[in-house]
Amino acid sequence: MTTVVSFVVVLGVLILIHELGHFLVARWTGVGVERFSIGFGPVLLRWRGKETEYCLSAVPMGGYVKMVGEENPLEGGPSLPWDPAKAFALKPLWARFLIVFAGPGMNFVLAALIFSVVLATVGRPVWPAVLGRVADGGPAAAAGLRTGDVVLGVDGRRVSHWEDLERAVAVSDGRSLRLTLRRGGAEQTASVAPRRTTVRDPIFKDAKDVWELGAGPQLQPQIGSVNAGSPAERAGLRTSDLVTAVAGQPVYTPDDLMQAIQKRPGRTFEITVERDGRPHVVTVTPAIVRETGAGGQEVEVGRIGVGIVTRTVTFEPYDPVSAVWFGTVKTWDMTLLTAKGLWKILSRQIDSSNIGGPIQIATEAGRQAKEGVASLALFTAIISVNLALLNLLPVPMLDGGHLFFFVIEGVLGRPLSLKKREAAQQLGFVLLMLLMVYALYNDLVRIDAFKFFK
Repeated sequence: MTTVVSFVVVLGVLILIHELGHFLVARWTGVGVERFSIGFGPVLLRWRGKETEYCLSAVPMGGYVKMVGEENPLEGGPSLPWDPAKAFALKPLWARFLIVFAGPGMNFVLAALIFSVVLATVGRPVWPAVLGRVADGGPAAAAGLRTGDVVLGVDGRRVSHWEDLERAVAVSDGRSLRLTLRRGGAEQTASVAPRRTTVRDPIFKDAKDVWELGAGPQLQPQIGSVNAGSPAERAGLRTSDLVTAVAGQPVYTPDDLMQAIQKRPGRTFEITVERDGRPHVVTVTPAIVRETGAGGQEVEVGRIGVGIVTRTVTFEPYDPVSAVWFGTVKTWDMTLLTAKGLWKILSRQIDSSNIGGPIQIATEAGRQAKEGVASLALFTAIISVNLALLNLLPVPMLDGGHLFFFVIEGVLGRPLSLKKREAAQQLGFVLLMLLMVYALYNDLVRIDAFKFFK
């Protein structure tokens, strides 16, 4: 029920905001609106305003704003059953462009608003500048740094959070840094020269060069939830257990813990936890799960059915002005990330099996809802950016297709003929249907819905 309700709420908000963008700009430019509908197909609820009929329809996978005179009346005959002053097709090119762009534009605005509100109320996650894993042979180890050292300053500048240390290392260009540390209650200093290394982007696995100290943060992973009937429950793991080691090897971050479990599918091993201030050892055997790897190939990973949190992460709210600024920056970053993902799928750098449909969105919406209102809001913002960018693709039937026609009209000085536009719309409809079917197929494969036919 949580999944269904979350899906309806997320999709409903996104559709409402998108269509409201078209509606408001149409009214602002003097275009009449005959119908404002959330959903397609048979009308479930309707009410009529002074000029517009407002509808809630049966198929909640979109919506539409039907405007007066959407097609050029010169191509449809001499009769005009409506006021020409309110006809969409008779408005200047700039007005039509703004009306169509307003839909995806409002989705961008919604994402920026959600990011801003979350940053102003909940804040951004931060954690202390405490060293966790110190790599053998790295700059930190060579400088004598140890696990548990607290970094207080870099070159005389105060360090409040781990991100302050990361920022100083990133801009060092390999220059030796003078760190002020606290170890065992006493302060001391150490000089360490960051080294250049190549890392993989966690999302697209692209290689990039960064400066690093050879040490990571100490974010002791904690069990946040245990799924009923899962390997973790059978092993005796409990909520609030603090994980200190897996198979005898220390873990310092949630990522350490996830990787240690994922690389042991079906293999029994010990997990050491701290419970009520005392060490406790459990033996667990992860379930074997098949999923798509970075290269598109199917791989086996281990899963034990737990939610992982960290006790050391806190949240620091921004002031309202900064929240709006960083919310806008976050929206821009998410737009670039989404565009990069689309390009990689189109250029076959990422397997097309990563394309998800309504089932995947619903599943993720339900999962985020269980994490809290803030998590569901952030998920809505991310999907809003995705929806905006997809709608701007130059594909007939999408807003981007209409904008593309307007660009052609601006270049030629006249619109394309109705016959050519109708042919393009039919092609766009077929392409969209194929994409929707493929996305739904991927969703069904992920949940192994075809197992009954094997």
